[in-house]
Amino acid sequence: MSSKAAPNQQEDYKLKDMKPQLGERWPHGGLRGGGGWISSERATSTYDLVEQMFYLYARVVKAKDLPTNPITGSCDPYVEVKLGNYKGTTQHFEKKINPEWNQVFAFSKDKIQSSILEVYVRDREIVGRDDFLGKVVFDMNEVPTRVPPDSPLAPQWYRLEKRQEDTKVKGEVMLAVWMGTQADEAFPEAWHSDAASVRGDGVFNIRSKVYVSPKLWYLRLNVIEAQDVEPQDRSQPPQAFAKARVGNQVLKTKICPTRTTNPLWNEDLIFVAAEPFEEQLVLTVENKVTPAKDEILGTISLPLTMFERRLDHRPVHSRWFNFEKYGFGTLEGDKRHELKFAGRVHLRVCLEGAYHVLDESTMYISDVRPTARQLWKQPIGILELGILSAQGLLPMKTKDGRGATDAYCVARYGQKWVRTRTIMESFSPKWNEQYTWEVYDPSTVITLGVFDNCHLGGNEKPAAGSGARIDSRIGKVRIRLSTLEMDRIYTNSYPLLVLHPSGLKKMGELQLAVRFTCLSLANLIYLYGHPLLPKMHYLHPFTVNQLDSLRYQAMNIVAVRLGRAEPPLRKEVVEYMLDVDSHMWSMRRSKANFFRIVSLFSGVISISRWLGEVCHWKNPVTSVLVHVLFIILICYPELILPTIFLYMFLIGIWNYRFRPRHPPHMDTKLSWAEAVHPDELDEEFDTFPTSKAQDVARMRYDRLRSVAGRIQTVMGDIATQGERFHALLSWRDTRATSLFIIFCLIAAVVLYVTPFRIVAFVAGIVWLRHPRFRSKLPSVPSNFFRRLPSRADSML
Repeated sequence: MSSKAAPNQQEDYKLKDMKPQLGERWPHGGLRGGGGWISSERATSTYDLVEQMFYLYARVVKAKDLPTNPITGSCDPYVEVKLGNYKGTTQHFEKKINPEWNQVFAFSKDKIQSSILEVYVRDREIVGRDDFLGKVVFDMNEVPTRVPPDSPLAPQWYRLEKRQEDTKVKGEVMLAVWMGTQADEAFPEAWHSDAASVRGDGVFNIRSKVYVSPKLWYLRLNVIEAQDVEPQDRSQPPQAFAKARVGNQVLKTKICPTRTTNPLWNEDLIFVAAEPFEEQLVLTVENKVTPAKDEILGTISLPLTMFERRLDHRPVHSRWFNFEKYGFGTLEGDKRHELKFAGRVHLRVCLEGAYHVLDESTMYISDVRPTARQLWKQPIGILELGILSAQGLLPMKTKDGRGATDAYCVARYGQKWVRTRTIMESFSPKWNEQYTWEVYDPSTVITLGVFDNCHLGGNEKPAAGSGARIDSRIGKVRIRLSTLEMDRIYTNSYPLLVLHPSGLKKMGELQLAVRFTCLSLANLIYLYGHPLLPKMHYLHPFTVNQLDSLRYQAMNIVAVRLGRAEPPLRKEVVEYMLDVDSHMWSMRRSKANFFRIVSLFSGVISISRWLGEVCHWKNPVTSVLVHVLFIILICYPELILPTIFLYMFLIGIWNYRFRPRHPPHMDTKLSWAEAVHPDELDEEFDTFPTSKAQDVARMRYDRLRSVAGRIQTVMGDIATQGERFHALLSWRDTRATSLFIIFCLIAAVVLYVTPFRIVAFVAGIVWLRHPRFRSKLPSVPSNFFRRLPSRADSML
């Protein structure tokens, strides 16, 4: 029985095809209009990648001439919109007979259980039941349908009626009622019947929103020297070093090797800053008095807005800055001991606009544009994403003693983050929301995550072990754009897989529709030979340690800024989307990367075995043919390279039949997530620093994990390079494979007609050319190779 269950479980972790009914389908006219007064001849739709969802909209605009209470002489009106068992209310106004609400209510058509829509106007009473002022009733069969982009339906005045009779009463209310879809402009801000149980601030936390990442800059601070920095003990010159702080980022220079009051450092310190610039650059020069004590010699605070914004590698002019006066006299009022001159410091500071500030792993990078907008190129394509629904979600918390999940989806590509609305208490939520991004580079990745909303202001309790009041992660999906064919709609159901300390768990499935549209094929092909990152990353590169530190600081800034939005995109969500802990040591990831490398050599091993069989004449016919081919190549060496390229071209053409039909997804076998040992998972989910042992063991354990994390990264990089070789002919990136096999064909033809000696001579001259004729930028083959996809996208 277990042998049957294992294949089923493995099948459950795979990508699945879907055939959803995408596009506009109106009930009285088929596709995009037709019967009645509904008609539309549009060839395309803004919502053609999602399933149509119909809603009954009721806009309550205002009321006038409402009757007052005969006892109090005033009126505190509000409106109640009721459809079957669903009921929504506006806010109430105190002592107002002509109130204005302008509020929209949306009722899902799938859950409509009544043939009439009732709109009640009531007078709120502090004691007793609220007074009934009048009502308006709409027959559902008479409600018109609005088709965007038609103008909004004009509201009309309706006389209020009594509760039982059709006679009119004093007062009128302005209303508009129509049938529409999620494409309606009123949809995002409307009150939804699906979320009728949400109260208070939780209402703002369930709406769909679009966020924009803060604009990040690298701040380069070159601390050159300082003059006249005097310690309190004048008998001994200081051992000076400079310390700079921007927000929570603190960096130090090395200690000046000589004791002097005019120290020289000439060191670069790099920070991450975000617009609008709220922090200041605080620089202090300090004296290392003892290993545990530092003495401040001078300090200065500079606003970031005063620094030059550099768009290339041209040098920036340096400036001298006077330190703020510092001494005991300024504190105690003793003017005799006040320092009249506190020294000065020589700085070269600029904001780097020609770099791309990395706030995510380069393996899953979603944006490669430089900071300065003046350096941006034209977009080469459009990415359209339809977030359809999720299926089979597990309960993430308990409400009123039963399991519940309030799911929403977050997608991030480039600087744009999107968040769908929260679907309340559903294990199969349907969002059907469509979003669009401009694409500037195809070698980028869009990341989607599904989360459980725990900030609804209700009585929900987190599930056991999930912590308190954080949005729990349900799963993640990554899609590399270069693996998508142009103008094709991919409709797939992606498994949502999450590793827990108890092991791998499938949390459900996310159903998506994705389409990549190319705007300029020429620019797209040109990018495959262009550097992935802006050229400043190659002309003046950062060290590996600097990049790791800067990426961590950029992640923190993005998380803080998005957490200040309304509704906030919370820190745990941003960190999960940006893979903030991807650099931490994991025995499971190390094993996975090791076996990725091993799988690369399987082809070499197979060839060596085949050659061994040829040498041992296990198949005489094959051995004879190989010997004949070898003799021919020896006699005609000019056929070697054309034959190889032609053979690779034919392999590429042959493999086209077996090219991948789906985008890559999380591969549990590749990630070694199924056979992982519980102790290894316990180590992977351990805190850093560890809390598992005593002080000495903790120090050694952390040191081992830090070193092993770097080894793990190197192993992953080696595996990635090898998998990119496989991607040349695997059609994972159809455009790259097409370019490569066309190049192979052209190279084969050229080398057929060109003498081998000339080719060898030219290749040798190019290989041995003088450094003057070499560029600091990577070569076209190197750029092309770096853009090829690897299986890193499928790693958990």
